[in-house]
Amino acid sequence: MSVKLNILDLKQENIRILHYTWLAFFMTFVVWLGLGPLMPFIKDALQLTDQQAKVLLILNVAMTIPARIIVGMLVDRLGPRIMFTGILVLGGIVSIFFAWADSYEQLALLRFLSGFIGAGFVVGIRMIGEWFPAKQTGLAQGIYGGWGNFGSAGAAMTLPFIAAYVGGDNGWRIAITVASMAAILYGIFYYTRVSNTPKGSTYFQSKKMGAMEVTSVADLVLYILMNIPLYLALGLLTWKLSPANMGLIGEATADSIYAVLFLLYLVQVWKIWHVNSHVLKEPVPEIHRYKFKQVAILDFAYLVTFGTELAVVSMLAMFYVDWFDVPKVTAALLAGIYPFINLVARPGGGWISDKIGRKLTLGIVFAGITGSFLVLGLVDKAWPVWLVVAITIVGGIFSKAGSGAVYAMVPLIQRRMTGQIAGMAGAFGNVGAVLFLTVNSMVDYDQFFLFIGIVSAFVFALILFFLEEPRGQMAEILPDGTVQMIEVK
Repeated sequence: MSVKLNILDLKQENIRILHYTWLAFFMTFVVWLGLGPLMPFIKDALQLTDQQAKVLLILNVAMTIPARIIVGMLVDRLGPRIMFTGILVLGGIVSIFFAWADSYEQLALLRFLSGFIGAGFVVGIRMIGEWFPAKQTGLAQGIYGGWGNFGSAGAAMTLPFIAAYVGGDNGWRIAITVASMAAILYGIFYYTRVSNTPKGSTYFQSKKMGAMEVTSVADLVLYILMNIPLYLALGLLTWKLSPANMGLIGEATADSIYAVLFLLYLVQVWKIWHVNSHVLKEPVPEIHRYKFKQVAILDFAYLVTFGTELAVVSMLAMFYVDWFDVPKVTAALLAGIYPFINLVARPGGGWISDKIGRKLTLGIVFAGITGSFLVLGLVDKAWPVWLVVAITIVGGIFSKAGSGAVYAMVPLIQRRMTGQIAGMAGAFGNVGAVLFLTVNSMVDYDQFFLFIGIVSAFVFALILFFLEEPRGQMAEILPDGTVQMIEVK
């Protein structure tokens, strides 16, 4: 296969798979992230307080943290075809129930549950990784991620108009229902049009379920430590809902959730040990090793890039309304510009990674993220709206290109665990969203932007000093026991 990738050549099966798959991802994001641009309508219709609205935005991304880990494991075992269909159909059904909830408690619970649809992203990473070689994977993954992420812009550009056209207190309900039905129908269509691998190719499955495989003692320790932020993010959400803050759950309930999260972490540590304890007794052959620090740095990188995207796209419409008195529909359209640039920025990040290298690309984009959000940290209400919009667009370009660069590297670490690696990185993206949205609910908007800039600076240092460029080949074992070498450069 040539290096050139012609996305208009639908005679090629891999190109058709790419288009089918990014559109599946697109539909998940329309349903999942349509909450942000519709929030001004929901807030007015149900007379929600600012804190109630902000908590719904946090709940919307919380379930995606464990969901992306679980879906990453399942896709490596079951394949992306059935997983994407299941997520679209089940996610659409839950979203319809949310649209017609009649109390805040029901809204909160159903929005929390519907967050699992955001795990669909992980499925496509494995699918695209199966259909494109290493020399094209950055661009292909960037197109998949960028055009699929455009679903949040698609939601911002359509759902508020449906809500406004229908009018009244039920306009937003109709808008979400229409989007959810479209997702269900496309999920069924997707199942009839794709296969997990090209004809004659092997679908490498992870050897064990429940935890990722690591290949050294140091990596085992790092893996155990890297699971802590996933549970801390859910604990942070619990604290936000507790009597100390929103008071949506009682103190006994909050304490029970903390205890359950701690127990779940211990169970996860046991699973990690069960899968990987053999590395203490017998070293893994060099040919089968990979460095888990690569996964850890990509996790933190995606915490910033995608965490920023989720948080900013969720709060941007309310920011424009609250600070600059922009009309609601206009605010939704202005906010829609931020995810709109995914069409070019995320594929661009993947394409540049293919051309100049994964580490160099990540270093460049993180310098841009850090600088633009530190500037946004200086914003005040006297600034012209056009200038604020322009700076958010610049920050969005760098953050979305960064997401493309992260997933240009993910499939080049260990093929059979691509789903799990993508799932963990994706989960960290949602950790970032929970972290940033929680900060957003506690401070002014300028301090929110400043916090993102500071976190980005820390990850920028990790990339510069510890990330390694993928080189050479990775080894995978065929079902008959023979070893296949896969190029990563």
